[in-house]
Amino acid sequence: MRPRCLIVDDNESFLEIAAASLAGEDLDVVATATTSADALRRVAEQKPDVVLVDINLGEESGFELARLLVERYPRLASGVVLISTRAERDFGGLVKASPAAGFVPKTQLSARAVREVVANRSRSESEET
Repeated sequence: MRPRCLIVDDNESFLEIAAASLAGEDLDVVATATTSADALRRVAEQKPDVVLVDINLGEESGFELARLLVERYPRLASGVVLISTRAERDFGGLVKASPAAGFVPKTQLSARAVREVVANRSRSESEET
Protein backbone atom coordinates (compact mmCIF):
# COMPACT_ATOMS: atom_id res chain seq x y z
CA MET A 1 0.00 0.00 0.00
CA ARG A 2 1.29 3.47 -0.88
CA PRO A 3 1.83 5.77 2.10
CA ARG A 4 -0.52 8.76 2.30
CA CYS A 5 1.40 12.03 2.44
CA LEU A 6 0.72 15.65 3.43
CA ILE A 7 3.20 18.33 2.34
CA VAL A 8 3.50 21.55 4.38
CA ASP A 9 5.33 24.50 2.82
CA ASP A 10 4.62 28.22 2.55
CA ASN A 11 5.74 28.24 -1.10
CA GLU A 12 2.73 27.28 -3.21
CA SER A 13 4.83 26.74 -6.35
CA PHE A 14 7.00 24.26 -4.48
CA LEU A 15 3.88 22.49 -3.17
CA GLU A 16 2.56 21.99 -6.70
CA ILE A 17 5.86 20.67 -8.02
CA ALA A 18 6.54 18.43 -5.02
CA ALA A 19 3.00 17.03 -4.99
CA ALA A 20 3.13 16.18 -8.68
CA SER A 21 6.60 14.66 -8.40
CA LEU A 22 5.90 12.54 -5.31
CA ALA A 23 2.49 11.43 -6.58
CA GLY A 24 4.21 10.12 -9.70
CA GLU A 25 6.50 8.06 -7.51
CA ASP A 26 5.47 5.86 -4.60
CA LEU A 27 3.50 8.22 -2.35
CA ASP A 28 -0.13 9.31 -2.45
CA VAL A 29 -0.15 13.05 -1.78
CA VAL A 30 -3.55 13.47 -0.13
CA ALA A 31 -3.23 17.17 0.75
CA THR A 32 -0.98 20.19 1.01
CA ALA A 33 -0.92 23.02 3.54
CA THR A 34 0.77 26.42 3.74
CA THR A 35 0.42 27.11 7.48
CA SER A 36 0.67 25.17 10.72
CA ALA A 37 -3.04 25.60 11.46
CA ASP A 38 -3.95 24.33 7.99
CA ALA A 39 -1.55 21.39 8.41
CA LEU A 40 -3.10 20.37 11.73
CA ARG A 41 -6.58 20.54 10.16
CA ARG A 42 -5.49 18.48 7.16
CA VAL A 43 -3.88 15.83 9.37
CA ALA A 44 -7.13 15.49 11.33
CA GLU A 45 -9.13 15.19 8.09
CA GLN A 46 -6.84 13.11 5.90
CA LYS A 47 -4.94 10.99 8.47
CA PRO A 48 -1.72 10.82 6.43
CA ASP A 49 1.06 8.32 7.18
CA VAL A 50 3.77 10.86 6.37
CA VAL A 51 3.92 14.64 6.81
CA LEU A 52 6.68 16.57 5.04
CA VAL A 53 7.29 19.82 6.93
CA ASP A 54 9.34 22.73 5.61
CA ILE A 55 11.55 24.01 8.43
CA ASN A 56 11.08 27.64 7.37
CA LEU A 57 7.33 28.19 7.16
CA GLY A 58 7.43 31.94 6.65
CA GLU A 59 6.66 33.45 10.05
CA GLU A 60 6.15 29.99 11.57
CA SER A 61 8.57 27.29 12.66
CA GLY A 62 8.58 23.86 11.06
CA PHE A 63 10.29 22.57 14.21
CA GLU A 64 7.33 23.74 16.29
CA LEU A 65 4.87 22.18 13.85
CA ALA A 66 6.77 18.87 14.00
CA ARG A 67 6.54 18.98 17.79
CA LEU A 68 2.79 19.69 17.69
CA LEU A 69 2.14 16.94 15.14
CA VAL A 70 3.93 14.26 17.16
CA GLU A 71 2.39 15.51 20.42
CA ARG A 72 -1.18 15.47 19.06
CA TYR A 73 -0.78 12.46 16.77
CA PRO A 74 1.77 10.05 18.35
CA ARG A 75 1.36 7.64 15.42
CA LEU A 76 3.22 10.24 13.33
CA ALA A 77 6.41 9.92 15.43
CA SER A 78 8.01 7.96 12.60
CA GLY A 79 6.19 9.85 9.86
CA VAL A 80 7.14 13.53 10.24
CA VAL A 81 10.00 14.42 7.90
CA LEU A 82 11.59 17.87 7.91
CA ILE A 83 12.55 19.41 4.56
CA SER A 84 14.47 22.54 3.58
CA THR A 85 16.44 24.18 0.80
CA ARG A 86 19.25 24.47 3.33
CA ALA A 87 21.49 21.60 4.46
CA GLU A 88 20.77 19.77 7.71
CA ARG A 89 24.09 20.99 9.17
CA ASP A 90 22.85 24.60 8.80
CA PHE A 91 20.40 23.93 11.64
CA GLY A 92 22.99 22.70 14.11
CA GLY A 93 21.51 19.98 16.30
CA LEU A 94 17.92 21.21 15.93
CA VAL A 95 16.92 18.49 13.46
CA LYS A 96 18.21 15.70 15.69
CA ALA A 97 16.67 17.33 18.79
CA SER A 98 13.26 17.54 17.11
CA PRO A 99 10.71 14.71 17.30
CA ALA A 100 10.79 14.40 13.50
CA ALA A 101 11.81 11.08 11.96
CA GLY A 102 14.54 12.84 10.01
CA PHE A 103 15.45 15.31 7.30
CA VAL A 104 15.53 15.38 3.51
CA PRO A 105 16.96 18.34 1.57
CA LYS A 106 14.45 19.63 -0.98
CA THR A 107 17.01 19.07 -3.74
CA GLN A 108 16.95 15.34 -2.91
CA LEU A 109 13.23 15.03 -2.19
CA SER A 110 11.84 11.79 -3.56
CA ALA A 111 9.47 9.08 -2.42
CA ARG A 112 12.48 6.82 -1.94
CA ALA A 113 14.29 9.33 0.30
CA VAL A 114 11.14 9.84 2.39
CA ARG A 115 10.53 6.10 2.71
CA GLU A 116 14.15 5.56 3.83
CA VAL A 117 13.87 8.19 6.59
CA VAL A 118 10.58 6.70 7.82
CA ALA A 119 11.91 3.13 7.67
CA ASN A 120 15.09 4.07 9.55
CA ARG A 121 13.05 5.75 12.30
CA SER A 122 10.66 2.81 12.53
CA ARG A 123 13.63 0.40 12.84
CA SER A 124 15.19 2.57 15.55
CA GLU A 125 11.94 2.68 17.51
CA SER A 126 11.45 -1.09 17.35
CA GLU A 127 15.06 -1.68 18.50
CA GLU A 128 14.46 0.56 21.53
CA THR A 129 11.45 -1.49 22.69
